[in-house]
Amino acid sequence: MRVHFWGVRGSVPTPMSSIQLRNKITAIVQRITPNDLKDEDSREKFIANLPQWLVSTVGGNTACVEIATRDNQTFLLDAGTGLREFGRLSDNPSNEFHMFFSHFHWDHIQGIPFWGNFYDKKTVLHIYSPWPFSVKILAKQMSFPYFPTLFSASAPTIHFHLMKEGVPRQVGNVKVTCIKMPHPGASYSYSFEENGKKFIYASDVELTEMDAKTKEKAQKLFCNADMLVLDAQYTIEELLRKSNWGHSNCCHDVDFARSCGVKNLYLFHHEPNYSDKDIFNLTQTARWYAESDSAPQKSKISIFAACEGMDIEV
Repeated sequence: MRVHFWGVRGSVPTPMSSIQLRNKITAIVQRITPNDLKDEDSREKFIANLPQWLVSTVGGNTACVEIATRDNQTFLLDAGTGLREFGRLSDNPSNEFHMFFSHFHWDHIQGIPFWGNFYDKKTVLHIYSPWPFSVKILAKQMSFPYFPTLFSASAPTIHFHLMKEGVPRQVGNVKVTCIKMPHPGASYSYSFEENGKKFIYASDVELTEMDAKTKEKAQKLFCNADMLVLDAQYTIEELLRKSNWGHSNCCHDVDFARSCGVKNLYLFHHEPNYSDKDIFNLTQTARWYAESDSAPQKSKISIFAACEGMDIEV
């Protein structure tokens, strides 16, 4: 399966500000030496050696992740503003989509009214969720006076599929399982298994609030995952101040991922107040922590910041 990130921010969409762009340009200019400008090769080498946060961006759209399966199905995990980008930029020719919801906070549903495919009569949309009234919940944001077009006036053929915690559902060649995780109002994490590969999507999770039973269930589901996308919104200090707000920290993510034997960890649901530099620094902190003596269960794990545009073969 192939995984593509269309939106990775948490809480609210976060466009890059003029000050942030100016700071990047200033930091680049300050690094230039006369030797870096001698010829084209020197300039290219200079650019190639710049820190990642200067030459790329995490992106500002809220949660939306695409899975392209081996049997040519399109799965969409949550429907934040990244869904609009999927509709605009994806070269996916399919008119049938399978959409899985972790929960229904604004940043996970606000892309639907702006998703072009939602107004295409050829679109067939399958909605998967453990909440029985999911379609009604989604319809509320597209009602007067909040939005000019009613949900009921949209064109897609919609099929709702009720997920049950811990009960696998077969969607084509993919086995899908969800479990309830700690978050205000609850959030569900999903496992997707295809051809011996396992991908886990775990947005909006407060790992420190897991009781023993939930932790055991999660470790069983996440066990030996090839790729784990996991909430990492807060620093340790923020986590202490914002207990029960429903989010996690990168170092706790490392510990939990290792306890599950995860191979690749992608930090996700980034804090909207953080710049690209902040997020890449937190990712480096997670890597240092994973390499340190203080990190338990020192199994090998690769750690990345989830960024818009990333395309990963699992």
